[in-house]
Amino acid sequence: MIAIIGGSGLTNLDTLTITRREVLRTPYGEPSGALTFGQLAGHDVVFLARHGYGHTIAPHEINYRANMWALKSAGVIHVIAVASVGGIRNYFGPGTLVVPDQIIDYTYGRKHTIYEGLDAPVTHIDFTWPYSNSVRTQLLEQVLAANPFDVPNTWVMQLVQSYGEMYGVRATEAEKFAAEFRPIAERQVRRDLVIETIASR
Repeated sequence: MIAIIGGSGLTNLDTLTITRREVLRTPYGEPSGALTFGQLAGHDVVFLARHGYGHTIAPHEINYRANMWALKSAGVIHVIAVASVGGIRNYFGPGTLVVPDQIIDYTYGRKHTIYEGLDAPVTHIDFTWPYSNSVRTQLLEQVLAANPFDVPNTWVMQLVQSYGEMYGVRATEAEKFAAEFRPIAERQVRRDLVIETIASR
């Protein structure tokens, strides 16, 4: 099942055929609100308004752990989180749809994990690629199918290609060069967005 978490400006889904609402209790307290179950384009979907259905919960007061626990308890496998963000780059103007692939977490003072306390096992979570590549790919494919336009290559891949051209990398070696150079390029690429609520999810 898919969950959609709505941020500022998305406190309900008009196209969701609602089948039921359910209030779930969690070991971490109350989620942001009741889970809204329904059908969207033939898919079972759970909707949750991150800031509450009346938009009354500030970003630093959101109980992220309770939200995720509730969604997992409801059988959710994938989460699509919608957020209003600030674009650092001028090409990310109002109305631009962005599907991020990486994150730098500067937040502090928030509870980030369910693995804490004397009874919890020591658990290491790989945060190398925080977003599901398969979900991102499906999202991008659907967006492109609904809104055909030319999508510019990411800054990272543009940088990789630029260095490949500068070093005279042959076409037969391009894929190997890209795989090896991508981590270096990622460190050099500047930040694009400011999102208050993403890391804790």
